[in-house]
Amino acid sequence: MKVLSGAVLALLALPAIALALIAALITGVGADSAAAASTTLRGVPPEFEPWILKAVAECKDNPELTPALMAAQLQQESGFSTSRKTVSYASARGPAQFVDGTWATYRNDADGNGRADPFDVGDAVTAQGRYMCSLLTDAKASGIGGDVRRLALAGYNAGWGAVLRFHGVPPKSWSGGQTYWYVTNIMNMMKDFEGAPRLSVGGSGAGSQALRRAAARIGTPYAYGGGGPGGPSRGYCEGGNGFTDGRCTASTTSGFDCSSLVQYAYWPHTQLPRTAAAQYQATSHRPVTRGELRPGDLLFWAHRDGSIYHVGLYAGDGRVLHAPRTGRQVEVVPLDSAMPTGDYRGATRA
Repeated sequence: MKVLSGAVLALLALPAIALALIAALITGVGADSAAAASTTLRGVPPEFEPWILKAVAECKDNPELTPALMAAQLQQESGFSTSRKTVSYASARGPAQFVDGTWATYRNDADGNGRADPFDVGDAVTAQGRYMCSLLTDAKASGIGGDVRRLALAGYNAGWGAVLRFHGVPPKSWSGGQTYWYVTNIMNMMKDFEGAPRLSVGGSGAGSQALRRAAARIGTPYAYGGGGPGGPSRGYCEGGNGFTDGRCTASTTSGFDCSSLVQYAYWPHTQLPRTAAAQYQATSHRPVTRGELRPGDLLFWAHRDGSIYHVGLYAGDGRVLHAPRTGRQVEVVPLDSAMPTGDYRGATRA
């Protein structure tokens, strides 16, 4: 929360509000725009994730602003609330809790809906990123010792004047310790939002481009039947697929299954069909031996009867990037541990 004077709002943020998963990420804001981020996110509502990644990507001069830092801050501020009732006693509004004075400086119509609104997720998160980026710059120029992230968070909560006054994060004894605990809680929560390291992909061919696009989705949940060329979407349950402990979780999870991730990665350069079996049929005329594998090649696994049941993308160095199964996320693992070794059918080139 942003306070321009001594009134501090940190731990008074509203409690977390349960959020329903949406069918797809926000149109026009791809995670590809933030592929340079060092780690993926986990535990973040899907309507927030692309905006967090976009905001971090725009703060090029301050790599200390990470997706996990922004996510932890949003959790502390509002619990990722999207309710228009998310207003503090000091009139800080929206998921990033902007007061009018600070909003006037950092406001923007990031989602392009014709208004700059602190209750709009895209507008709020982008403004949060800009404000934090500015505060990190101030922290570095201030000559104050300590972690610049902690200084920036204290400035976001109490105003930069309070940081200058105390030559650091205000102590526990100031204002009931609200800013002190605001900073401490966020720094401690960051690990809860850190996903797997991102995959660095070089090259410019179709395979490398597809792998790079898929790598930007590492950490996205598996959703049986979900996903497609446009990105993640809710899945469905069928037979024994999509269930967790007897409960259909696919229908409430926005994500990819194995073949939709591969389809998404290659679209629109190569418009692969939807299922793993169909993708094998469409590319089997271009088989690739293990010694000839290149990044982005399609890897397939089959049942004993020969029916294809899984597909992933070769990620280099004997690894595969894939969406493994319900309850897991898009990940990079050694090829021989991705699925049963005996089920490996072979590779093709799209």
